[in-house]
Amino acid sequence: MRGCTAVTVRHCTHSWSRPNGQRVFTRRSAHRYLAVRTAAQGVGVPNQTPALAVLDMAGTTVADDGLVIRAFDEAATEVGVPVDGADREYARRYVLDTMGQSKIEVFRALFGAEERAQQANAAFEKTYEHYVDGGVQPITGAAEAISQLRSAGVKVALTTGFSPGTQHRILTALGWEDIADLTIAPGDGVRGRPHPDLVLTALMRAGVDDVAHVAVAGDTASDILSGRRAGAGLVAGVLTGAHDEQALRGAGATHVLRSVADLPSLLLSN
Repeated sequence: MRGCTAVTVRHCTHSWSRPNGQRVFTRRSAHRYLAVRTAAQGVGVPNQTPALAVLDMAGTTVADDGLVIRAFDEAATEVGVPVDGADREYARRYVLDTMGQSKIEVFRALFGAEERAQQANAAFEKTYEHYVDGGVQPITGAAEAISQLRSAGVKVALTTGFSPGTQHRILTALGWEDIADLTIAPGDGVRGRPHPDLVLTALMRAGVDDVAHVAVAGDTASDILSGRRAGAGLVAGVLTGAHDEQALRGAGATHVLRSVADLPSLLLSN
């Protein structure tokens, strides 16, 4: 196994080498193969420019100055959570820990009954959208980074844990209606993070034929988990949002950047 990366291959039963230096392992029982790049190629270091960059919005490309927590507090009050006390603090902590995930799923986990979760979600979206004007702004260098990637031929998808309506409201407030090739939010047939659906949906809609040619960037552990579960070739954390470097690396980030403004230099260096 000399020269192999940390990819797990303990179930493999046979191996051979390809002319390009890749070692291929097969698992006969499943009739599948797992290709493991040699260590000389590195882990999570693109050996070619990605075809697609899937970028989170709030905390990664968009700053909302704590608007998520403000909207959550309105939602919690709407469904009867006391303004002060252990229940409110627990719920607020849970929202912070699950930043990046689909908001309706967060409310389902917190409040259980579907009717109550939907009530909280509606209150959250109403509050967030009310304060969007003047409450959101681009992360410094984000628009320029997106433009640089697209100019280099990299398609860009903006993804979110908000509903499609709230995502559209944010993009409109920023004048970003046409800034990306794709905008994707959880909805019918598309689960939110940490599921891989947003990344894989972006890949399919962009017409990219290999998830190894996809780069993912986000500010939360859920962003990182989503990218890793999708099999993206590079999954970068950024330090402009909810979670710190330890949390991002713990979730499996291949890189941690100061901000998304540093992403083009990483992706376009080859």
